[in-house]
Amino acid sequence: MSVVEDIWTRVLARIKGLDEHAYSSWLAKTEALKLNDTVLFVRVPHEFVADLIQEKYLSVINRAIRDVLGRDLDIRFLSDGSSQPPEKSTVHPHVAVAHKNECQLSERYTFQSFVVGSGNRFAHAAARAVAEAPARVYNPLFIHGAAGLGKTHLTQAIGNYVRRTRPGFRILFTPTENFMNEMISAIQNQTTIAFKKRYREKELLLIDDVHFLANKEGLQEEIFHTFNTLYDAGKQIVMTSDRAPKDIPTLQERLISRFHWGLVVDLQPPDLETRIAILRKKMEMDGWILPEDVVYYIASQVKSNIRQLEGCLIRLLAYSSCNNVDVTLDVAKEELKDMIEQGPHLTVDQIVKAVAAHFGISEEAIRGRRRLAAVALPRQIAMYLVRELTDYSLKHIGAAFGKDHSTVIHGCNKIEALIRESPESRDAVEKISKGLCG
Repeated sequence: MSVVEDIWTRVLARIKGLDEHAYSSWLAKTEALKLNDTVLFVRVPHEFVADLIQEKYLSVINRAIRDVLGRDLDIRFLSDGSSQPPEKSTVHPHVAVAHKNECQLSERYTFQSFVVGSGNRFAHAAARAVAEAPARVYNPLFIHGAAGLGKTHLTQAIGNYVRRTRPGFRILFTPTENFMNEMISAIQNQTTIAFKKRYREKELLLIDDVHFLANKEGLQEEIFHTFNTLYDAGKQIVMTSDRAPKDIPTLQERLISRFHWGLVVDLQPPDLETRIAILRKKMEMDGWILPEDVVYYIASQVKSNIRQLEGCLIRLLAYSSCNNVDVTLDVAKEELKDMIEQGPHLTVDQIVKAVAAHFGISEEAIRGRRRLAAVALPRQIAMYLVRELTDYSLKHIGAAFGKDHSTVIHGCNKIEALIRESPESRDAVEKISKGLCG
């Protein structure tokens, strides 16, 4: 046994004592390859295993290394099948590094890989229109929505489309925090002219996470002048935020006004059908296969965050690969229990009672057959909430309300449309939902 193998064997033994689950599920089949000064190279079965280990278990690995060696090591995970790591490495070898050039775009974000559903259809159409005719429609384009709904994906898809169809077009994607850090560095190093030129000479500027402007007066000032320069020159600006411009704390009125000069669109959480389509798309792109009941389980449990959806998928596939087992529904429930938030177990009766109380009507009226508008809307909201907040099938929901599954689908689709179009309806659904879930 080589020195590096001996070190890793002792580290794994220590990890097994600290976290039996981490060892048996993910680390038992890893292999130490080489130790370069302070860098330990370790082989793992797949890239997604490396991602998961780094996200979940790096701290326990570092602790075990300190216990064994009395000092820290930097861990690099390999999954490319090579027998030896490179002599010098400045990046994590396991990462399938997306090609980034001066545009700072990731090639994996395209319109083709974006799954369109009822909650993002308008934003997707607007993004396509901007990509096909920069600065001629919707300038600026402001996309807002909660974390993990696809804002960055759509924004970079615009950049990648323009880069492919308009060679030589000057494009830059940047998170607002990076913009701020570069601005501070430019002030400290007396390179503000170069900094301003870098941003103000672009033909397409994509700014992510504009909500970072909150409570930053100097940053808002620089964004204001950059915006004016680009807009006056007829250049396209695209921005994203986790909230609408008017809801960003302390955002200057002049910026709020300018952000509304073009088009402001929002992204809503994907419905069940879209969540299933997202999982299937990810599986198709990466050549993965999971049983349909497992796909449905993930989609029914993770309702608001696409990144979490994909994270659950990666977790299961990594577990299957490391342990050489098939993923069943029982395996999925056990392995994902720490990733899926377990809310209260709601029943149809509880949801109907809450909806009836909100609208001031009887529970019997909601379950009845009368089609009066005063009753039909609450009934449809109740069916929608049962679908969103429970694991009941459409057939079960229909039976609970004396309807068939097609009526349930129609009612849920109607409520989804109202949530997008009517603030009053959206507030009612959110209020009832929060009352049920706490």
